[in-house]
Amino acid sequence: MGPLSASSGGHYATEEYDVGMKVKTSVTLSEDVLKTVDRSTRKGESRSAAIERLLRESLAARARYTIEQQDRALLDRHAEALNAEVDDVLGYQADV
Repeated sequence: MGPLSASSGGHYATEEYDVGMKVKTSVTLSEDVLKTVDRSTRKGESRSAAIERLLRESLAARARYTIEQQDRALLDRHAEALNAEVDDVLGYQADV
């Protein structure tokens, strides 16, 4: 399972795992973004590790959002039929 792939049950991996080889890169960030990263850094976590963790969390959230949008569109396409089925089932319930 990849770092952003769905596991069984539709959950996404965001916990720590072996990511293999690291690549050194340079990124320019706004001062306010860097301050937010520093505030989000966990005890004992390097800034680089915090940026990677926050980026992975953000990417996983985006992937979840995309799947949720697809699910919502599917439900919307079938809403009329699903609502009719619910109405039919409710018609069989006895008044309490």
